[in-house]
Amino acid sequence: MEEFSFSIPQGIFFGDRIVTKLPKLASKLGGKKAFIISGPHLKRIGLVGKCSEELENGGVQCESFTETEANPSTDTVHKAAESFVKSGADMIIAIGGGSPLDVAKAVAVVAKFGGNINDYEGVSKIPGPVVPIIAVPTTAGTGSEVTAFSVITDHSRNYKLTIGSEYILPRYALLDPELIESVPEKTAAACGIDALVHAIEAYVSLKASPFSDMMALKAIELIGGNLCEYVENRGNKDAARSMMQGSLFAGIAFSHARLGNVHAMSHPVSAYFDVPHGLANAILLPTVIEYNGSATIEKYYDIYRCLSSGREDGREFDINTLVDEIKSLSKKLGIPSGLKEVGVKEEFFEKMSTDAMKSGNIKVNPRKTTYEDIMKLYKKAY
Repeated sequence: MEEFSFSIPQGIFFGDRIVTKLPKLASKLGGKKAFIISGPHLKRIGLVGKCSEELENGGVQCESFTETEANPSTDTVHKAAESFVKSGADMIIAIGGGSPLDVAKAVAVVAKFGGNINDYEGVSKIPGPVVPIIAVPTTAGTGSEVTAFSVITDHSRNYKLTIGSEYILPRYALLDPELIESVPEKTAAACGIDALVHAIEAYVSLKASPFSDMMALKAIELIGGNLCEYVENRGNKDAARSMMQGSLFAGIAFSHARLGNVHAMSHPVSAYFDVPHGLANAILLPTVIEYNGSATIEKYYDIYRCLSSGREDGREFDINTLVDEIKSLSKKLGIPSGLKEVGVKEEFFEKMSTDAMKSGNIKVNPRKTTYEDIMKLYKKAY
């Protein structure tokens, strides 16, 4: 067995009304003025205002930027970074799903070291500590609060660039299950599947370790046992708590083990056609599992056992058993069955395949994958 290592260099706080800890944690970071990065929906429903009030009541001044969009762009990052610098703030509070959290990480880099976010594309390109971040996730899906990655869309080349560095890990993550009880149904479904994909791909990754396996399997168990109940009734507190925990563990798993072909292929889908990330992952997942089956069938059986709560139906397990389980779950959640249904066009497959092959996730996918393989997978998922 290869060597492995792990660390979780963050303070993670979980519980109802945990956002009341914001002022205390901001003070621990030496913050005098906070800059909130969030989205228009969370501003509209009053969550940004609530967090601002908590901070100001605790003696921490506050300004905000609430223009982040789904699949956030490099333009948004630079606009937010300019606002941050003008504000005179010394720390960032990221509130929202993966988009605001990814923007916050990118802003923390540009605001500290200058230049363009494209300058930091790749792994370990950031020279040192960035502006400190506190993350407050409001979806159970991305796990971005515990990952050392930020994914930003560069529209000039229809490409999702990734920056990866432990320096962009949020210092603290505050996970409040009450914050995901008002998530729209379709968002809850797509984000929940996204978290499941994180756990599945981390578990079968060539970079998996006993530590990441433990986190991934627990995440699959929690998500598989609660996703449908949570989507049907976001006010189900037990289901919401389990989903938020599952998303957290999945994020920790893939931050240590990386991902695979699903994510390598989904990023071009989002970049070219603005398909939500979680939705793209959900559509591609069955096709990629079927492709990988011959390379890691034992681990896929473990996944099936977790997803099905050990249910046995007398059918001998093969990869189609798991594929059928995933397809059944997606159907219950209203996930489209093919890329064509979300507006993807076949004539872009060559460009998309070229971009997918640039992803480091291809290298840790359990089955070796070529450009021609990616083309075939896109066609099959179409």
